[in-house]
Amino acid sequence: MSDLRIYGIARTRAFRALWAAMELGLDFEHLPIEIGDAGARSPEFLAINPNGRLPVIVDHGFVLFESLAITLYLAKKHGFGTLYPAALESEAKAWQWSFWAIAEVDRGVNIWSLHAVRLPPQERNAALRAEALSAIAAPFKVLDAAVARWPYLLGNDFTVADLNVAAVISRAVDMDLSAVPHLHAWLTRCLDRPAARQALELKTKADNETPAEVTRRIARINRL
Repeated sequence: MSDLRIYGIARTRAFRALWAAMELGLDFEHLPIEIGDAGARSPEFLAINPNGRLPVIVDHGFVLFESLAITLYLAKKHGFGTLYPAALESEAKAWQWSFWAIAEVDRGVNIWSLHAVRLPPQERNAALRAEALSAIAAPFKVLDAAVARWPYLLGNDFTVADLNVAAVISRAVDMDLSAVPHLHAWLTRCLDRPAARQALELKTKADNETPAEVTRRIARINRL
């Protein structure tokens, strides 16, 4: 058994932790726990994360939840000076973009994805889809401008800042991003990394195997 365990099916925010671990070349055990009473709400899982949310990691007995806290932790522990920036100012920028992604675009991209792709066509809500696109339009312009000059958010090198933001908006790759061409190019560049492709394979497989009733439960639990 590996000393690092990542809990959460790859369709969920566990994708972010999986990508980080793969990007760092870590040895880990993936436990594809599902949402709901038989998974993240089971007594066994609630003993690890009382929030009943995914993902969670256990690293040599250290328990950590919240997806971007996990990626920042893994990157700093195993990739300091490479994936995790060493300079204080660059570290702060990595935090900035990570918090920005959660605050500004995470929910909107998820709502759009559910009502444009993941729910059965007859159950998709066009008004919610349009509202989500409207909500992320301005933040996407901000991100587009941020990656217009350099290949990545902090300059020439891919860092955890890029991983976190790209992971949060990874489902936006199915959107029409013609209005934000720099964002589109940057997102494609990030998701084309070998570790990202490896994690995306797990995510796509989980998506394809997810019954419609589970997708409905996701929308209901997350009020999407």
